[in-house]
Amino acid sequence: MANKEKASQEFVPIKEVRDGVLVLDDGSLRGILLTSSVNFALKSLDTQQAIIYQFQNFLNSLDFSVQIAIQSKRLDIRPYLALMEERYKAQLTDLMKIQVREYIEFVRTFTENSNIMSKSFFIVVPYSPAIMQGKSFIPSGLFGRKQTAKEKTQDERKLFEEQRLQLLQRMSIVEQGLLRMGLRSIQLGTEEIIELFYKIFNPGETDKPIQPEQQ
Repeated sequence: MANKEKASQEFVPIKEVRDGVLVLDDGSLRGILLTSSVNFALKSLDTQQAIIYQFQNFLNSLDFSVQIAIQSKRLDIRPYLALMEERYKAQLTDLMKIQVREYIEFVRTFTENSNIMSKSFFIVVPYSPAIMQGKSFIPSGLFGRKQTAKEKTQDERKLFEEQRLQLLQRMSIVEQGLLRMGLRSIQLGTEEIIELFYKIFNPGETDKPIQPEQQ
């Protein structure tokens, strides 16, 4: 177990998640946007060409790189089936009970025989500040004095906020570009980022059966 945990930590170069920002081991920052999507295949040819043109303009408007990530997972239909079971119990006539039961069985059979996937779309926005090495003293008059622990913490916090502001400005540019394409986006917060990575590295957790009290 210890070896597996160590291997996972080495594979994911994340130092911490702070104020909705990923801080990597090298000091660079990452922000994550969750975006909506469009069904490209159902659009007309003219609309498809317009979407491609808008996407091209969006990419050309950026002077920094971004990463587009797609998370695919099998759709968990169990909460919906649990809800329908409650609806079945609430029916007052035998005819409605039969219809609801047949519908439940249809949905269950269809989802078991079909590989229905849900997809989430993310854009990762980076910011890599210049890292200055060996800056442990602050000049004071002619001589320098060593920083106290409190001063060092304050300086680090101030530096982080300055870098975070630069990242947020980049994320705002991406959000505006997506909006011009008709796509909505929202920045993930600290808890949402932690949950995202937890589910990525623990996919079996979503396959666990629902407990009766959760239904």
